[in-house]
Amino acid sequence: MAGSNSAWIAVASGAAIAATPACAETPRELLTQAGFVDRDRSVALARIDRAAAVAGQALRASPQDQDAAIVQALANGYRAKLLGNRGQAIGARKQYEALVLRYPRNAEAQAALGAWHVGVIAKLGRFVGRAAAGAQKAVGYAALDRSVALGGNRAMFAGLAGLLRLELDPEDRRGRELVEMASRAPAPTAVDMIVRRAAVAVMVPLKAGDTQQVQALADRLLPFGQIADQRG
Repeated sequence: MAGSNSAWIAVASGAAIAATPACAETPRELLTQAGFVDRDRSVALARIDRAAAVAGQALRASPQDQDAAIVQALANGYRAKLLGNRGQAIGARKQYEALVLRYPRNAEAQAALGAWHVGVIAKLGRFVGRAAAGAQKAVGYAALDRSVALGGNRAMFAGLAGLLRLELDPEDRRGRELVEMASRAPAPTAVDMIVRRAAVAVMVPLKAGDTQQVQALADRLLPFGQIADQRG
């Protein structure tokens, strides 16, 4: 069974790399490359810092730039995740919460907040995650559902929500529905293509009823899953 899991991971990872621009230039491309392709933590951190710098520059020029605010918050959250820094992680959560209040119909802000809560629980466990960082599964799931509703049927939102749910519970029925939805959804950007391919890959062990492989693959195909010291 371990061999089959490795094969699924290899196929999905190769598809992710093929779908990502070879020379990332925009802040979003930098974050996509860092989250889904890079295998070296220092390389990923350098990309994240570049994305944050560009977004910060845009915000200084135009404080009302919604897109730059989202990118900057995502970069801060990514950095906190890679470094395992509790203070930075809590700061990222507060930044996501502020963005959700300011832009309640922004699907990315909702997805970021939901992923933060569910990701912390996946890493630390439900009780430790809540005590140490304020992570709450119900809050995370609600934000993810809102992101899917607001996301215009894009593969990224349904796929991210489904993978996160399956990472916590490989038998989660809603997680399976979301992954199935993502596997057929439009993919207008590189990150949508990556997540759609991840959803297709996870459907293989889901259909086989192999919950252990579902969970392992969901974990590996979520952002930074390719960086070994960020798992477990």
